[in-house]
Amino acid sequence: MNHRERNRGVALITAMLITALASIVATNLSWDNAIDVRRTMVQLNRDQAIQVALGAESWVSSILRTDLQDTETDHLGEIWASDLPGLPIDGGEVFGRLEDLQGRFNINNLVGNNGEVNTQALEQFRRLLEMNGLDPRFAGLAVDWLDGDQDASFPDGAEDPIYTAMLPPYRSADQFLTSVSELAALEGMDKQTFNILSPLLAALPGPTTINVNTALPAVLQSLDENLRDSDVEGLVIEREVAGFADYQNTFSSLVDPDMLNTLTDSTEFFQLQVVVRIDTVRITLYSVLQRSPQGDVTPILRSLGTI
Repeated sequence: MNHRERNRGVALITAMLITALASIVATNLSWDNAIDVRRTMVQLNRDQAIQVALGAESWVSSILRTDLQDTETDHLGEIWASDLPGLPIDGGEVFGRLEDLQGRFNINNLVGNNGEVNTQALEQFRRLLEMNGLDPRFAGLAVDWLDGDQDASFPDGAEDPIYTAMLPPYRSADQFLTSVSELAALEGMDKQTFNILSPLLAALPGPTTINVNTALPAVLQSLDENLRDSDVEGLVIEREVAGFADYQNTFSSLVDPDMLNTLTDSTEFFQLQVVVRIDTVRITLYSVLQRSPQGDVTPILRSLGTI
C-alpha cells in the first residue's frame, strides 16, 4: 500500500510539474506573440506616418508652385509662412511649418565656388557671432573647415593637424556643408554655443542671397556694423504685412553697396518640418525644398528626427 501511495504521489507531482511547465511555455508564447503583434503595429504605423509626411511634403510643394505663379516676392505674410495647423488623420494627426532658409546666414557663403574666401561673408559671420555673445574665432574655424586646402588661416584657423590630435581623431571636411550639424565638429565648439548659433544658420548648396523680407532680425543686423537695434526693429515693422515695397531703396542707405548685391526679396530654398503622430508613433520629417525660377519644387535633403 505504501509503495502504491508513493507512486501516486510521484505521479501527481509529475503531473503538476508538467502542467506548470506547460503554463509557463504557453504564457511565454502568448507574451512573445503580443510583443510581435505590437512591434508589427508600430512598424506599420511608422511606415504610414512616413507616407503621410511625404504626402504633406507634396502638398507644400504645390503651395510653393502656386505662390510663385501669384507673386515674384516671398514674405512672411504669405500662406506658406503660416504654421500648418493640426490636421486629423486616421489614428492621429499631422502638423508642421515651412521656413525660408534664405532668411538665415548660409554658412557655405564663406567660401566661393572657386575655393577662395568670401571676405564680405566672413566679416558678416563675425558680426553675427559677436552680436550673440559668441567667440568670433569660429568664423575663421568655419572657413578652414570649408575650404579645400590644408593651410590654416591666421589667427583663428584649424586644419587636420589640430583635428587629428583629438580623441577620437578626425579630419576637416574641406568642402561645402550639407547640414549645419557638421559645425559641431569645429575645434572648441560646445553644445551651448551650437544651440545658440545653429538656428541662425543654413547649409545651402553654394553661395546664396539673403531674403530681407524673411531674414531673422539677427541676420538683418549682421548686414552692416552700423545697424542698430532700433534700425532692425523699424525694418521688421516695415516688412510685416507684405514685405518691403522696394528693398533696394530701403537698404541702399543702410548697408555697403557690395552687401546690397547679396540681398533679394525672393527665395529658392525652404525647409519643411512635418510632425506626424499615429497612435504611440511620432515621427518628424525635415525636408529641404528647392524651388526653381520655373516653379519646379525638388526635395534636395530629407532627414528623420534631426535637422
